[in-house]
Amino acid sequence: MNTSSHRLLGLFIPFVIAQSVLAQTAIWQPAQWPVLTRYDPQHVAKIALPLGGIGTGTVSLGGRGQLQDWEIMNQAGKGYSTVTPGNMAPFFALFARDASNKTYTKALLGPLEAHEYQHMEGRPVDHHGLPRFAQATFEAAYPFGQVNLSDSTMPVRVRIKGFNPLIPGDINASSIPVAVLSYEVTNTTNGPLTVSVGGNIRNFIGRDGSKTAPNWKGEYEPIGASHNRNTFRQGAGLRGIYFTSDSVPKLDPAWGTMALVTEETAGVTYRTSSVGNAWENGLLDLWDDFSTDGQLTEKTTPADNDPLASLAVQKTIGVGQTQVFTFIFTWHFPNRRAWRNWSLVDSPDRVGNYYTTRYADAWAVAEQTVPRLPDLEARTDQFVRAFLASPYPHEVKEAALFNVSTLRSQTVFRLDDGHLMGWEGIMDRTGSCQGSCTHVWNYEQTTAFLFGDLARSMRDVEFAYATDSVGLMSFRVNLPLSKGNTYGNAAADGQMGTILKFYRDWQLSGDAQFLRKHWPQIRRALAYSWLKGGWDANRDGVMEGVQHNTMDVDYVGPNPQMQLWYLGALKAGAQMARFMNDKLFAADCDRLFQQGSAWTDQHLFNGEYYEQQVQPPAQLADIAKGTRNTLTASQLANPPYQLAKGCLVDQLVGQYMAHVVGLGYLVDSAHVRTTLRSIMRYNYRPSMADHFNNMRSYAMGNESALLMASWPKGRPTVPFPYFNEVMTGFEYTAAIGMLYEGQTRPGLLCIRNVRDRYDGLKRNPFDEAECGHHYARAMAAWAATLALSGFGYSGVSQTLSVNAEPGTFFWSNGYAWGTITKTKAADGLHVSLSVLSGELPCMWVKIAGYAPGKLRAGGVLSAGAVRQLVVK
Repeated sequence: MNTSSHRLLGLFIPFVIAQSVLAQTAIWQPAQWPVLTRYDPQHVAKIALPLGGIGTGTVSLGGRGQLQDWEIMNQAGKGYSTVTPGNMAPFFALFARDASNKTYTKALLGPLEAHEYQHMEGRPVDHHGLPRFAQATFEAAYPFGQVNLSDSTMPVRVRIKGFNPLIPGDINASSIPVAVLSYEVTNTTNGPLTVSVGGNIRNFIGRDGSKTAPNWKGEYEPIGASHNRNTFRQGAGLRGIYFTSDSVPKLDPAWGTMALVTEETAGVTYRTSSVGNAWENGLLDLWDDFSTDGQLTEKTTPADNDPLASLAVQKTIGVGQTQVFTFIFTWHFPNRRAWRNWSLVDSPDRVGNYYTTRYADAWAVAEQTVPRLPDLEARTDQFVRAFLASPYPHEVKEAALFNVSTLRSQTVFRLDDGHLMGWEGIMDRTGSCQGSCTHVWNYEQTTAFLFGDLARSMRDVEFAYATDSVGLMSFRVNLPLSKGNTYGNAAADGQMGTILKFYRDWQLSGDAQFLRKHWPQIRRALAYSWLKGGWDANRDGVMEGVQHNTMDVDYVGPNPQMQLWYLGALKAGAQMARFMNDKLFAADCDRLFQQGSAWTDQHLFNGEYYEQQVQPPAQLADIAKGTRNTLTASQLANPPYQLAKGCLVDQLVGQYMAHVVGLGYLVDSAHVRTTLRSIMRYNYRPSMADHFNNMRSYAMGNESALLMASWPKGRPTVPFPYFNEVMTGFEYTAAIGMLYEGQTRPGLLCIRNVRDRYDGLKRNPFDEAECGHHYARAMAAWAATLALSGFGYSGVSQTLSVNAEPGTFFWSNGYAWGTITKTKAADGLHVSLSVLSGELPCMWVKIAGYAPGKLRAGGVLSAGAVRQLVVK
């Protein structure tokens, strides 16, 4: 579709409220935020921007102002709006009274969609009985989300602003369990208005959306009105409601605390309960109270036992003026349990949440966070503006930035000890495919380039816990970590990819001790390929063995997908071995790389792309333990699920990774470029309308996409299962490969096609799906910025590299970030390197096509440092 109908393409323009005057007080108020993409009223229905920190869970700000997908209790909850659907879901409302004493009350929500009218009684639809604003639009530059509400019958215009701090390199600041919500209300009448904004939450602690009784053993009765408690608290510059439960067992995943607070001191009213909720009287009583005068009256009798708590702030707004009503919602749920297949909550093993070790409870989160909001917002704003100011195409900015949201979804969590763990994605109520799956997480680059310490914690899991004494790395990590290598199966692509990722993370950090600590296991993991019956048992640089992989099947015989991962691992292994003075191992890796690279070009390249040679083993006994996952004895003669002569979308994934980490070409560069053109020729579909797919559909109708595979030379009867599907992480990998090879137009087209599918009408722009929501592989999108800028960094040699493209580009190595400006002049290329946050050890700047330039006053550059040089 033509995105110009609902998007402001490529522009970086903050929204300015006409004639607005924000009240100047000591209370924090949000600044004007940058906007990358605007969504018109026809493209807001599927928007849900996650508000939460890394590893904390989230609640999402919907495109019409609703708070949805309450996923704060260690559990996925797509579509979950607490307790039961309907009018009981949390919401904010507005009351206004004009100079003539006419009153107005509406929920701070946009209009219902047409399909929502079809539900009998309306009950499955959240807030179905509440008056709403007539129109809603949405603006976003993640993590900033803004909803604009308007209605000709109302005396105000409202902007809802929601965010959670996101600051690359500052993990703790980016891992706060908080949703910051500000309601900017503008008086559009000719007289003053009295306006109240109130938040309403029925205490739902113990209900995570996955079960009736919130006990993992089913030991106690479902939550009742008398079991959850709400208390009004004030102090330390805050006032608000503190939510607790006296009946949920204290070891239950759904046990914890919540808080809804404001910094306001004047005009604050509250209720900690409502009347008993028979026939929905709890909501009726609240609405009657609030819509009378915009003030809330606390309940005092035992019969007022519905735990529906409300907090409101009232202000006077002059003609044409704007007042801001800010509310901060926090949470604290410490009892995350170990994953078990598709679930977290059914395991008796507690692994905890790192964020809860930093705060005593939800009130403490608010007390520690609210005073820091001006700084946290300013640093987040600085990051987003620096990124958006870079001359990347709109679709690249959107794909890279919006997919950072996956790090804040329930896909990701941190153990009590701080290790980052990840599902592949999440289903509506469960995790999807446990174990920080190596072959899925291989693709993503977001974590390493924005939060390097978190990436290194994943490498620590892979090599210190998941790899056994012979080098077999369990491609799914069991929890607790003491059981990390008990899964017992290795994935060829996953294991080789972790070696490349370790090389990347060592280079980005420059941490020699990090390499020294893990080198013995890295060495074993690579040498595992050479075991009898293994992936390269004859040590010729070619993977011939049984290779389990990200297609969830076992390939047999040499194929480009595994082979290029292997070649990359060999090249990275040689580099690390030389640093460790392990000369014999380095020589072995060099020899195998050279042999394997030449063999791949000679035997797998068919003139258009690389294909597989199907070579099944003679018997199962010939297969090394841990390498076979799905292949059975009956399949040996004619193994199903192979690529064979197919053109695979990510056959060059190892080359993609080699470019990202600065290892150069793994095979003939001309063959790489030809292969990428063949992928576009054979796998690209301008429309899916006539495409047959027997599996899952992530693109449909007239949408454009890259297929997983095609067979211009004849398809096997039973190829690998996903061959007819479309998955964004794979599309990004191919597209970014094109960008690295200068095939910019088709590369950008593929990225644009993905983002057009996630347009707010058909799908959520902050939730790229594969096997579940918020799929980790889609975070490969960050690498598009690396390809277009040529950015690379080695903390080992203290060298920052970029291409010669003029302009100002954002850079980040996972620990520091800033901008680099390149300007062509008669005496050479003028370069200005700026560090905006963190510390960057840097002595050299390498510009493609120029001699390396040594920085004057190089060394460790701290935030605020600017260094200039001229390269020739």
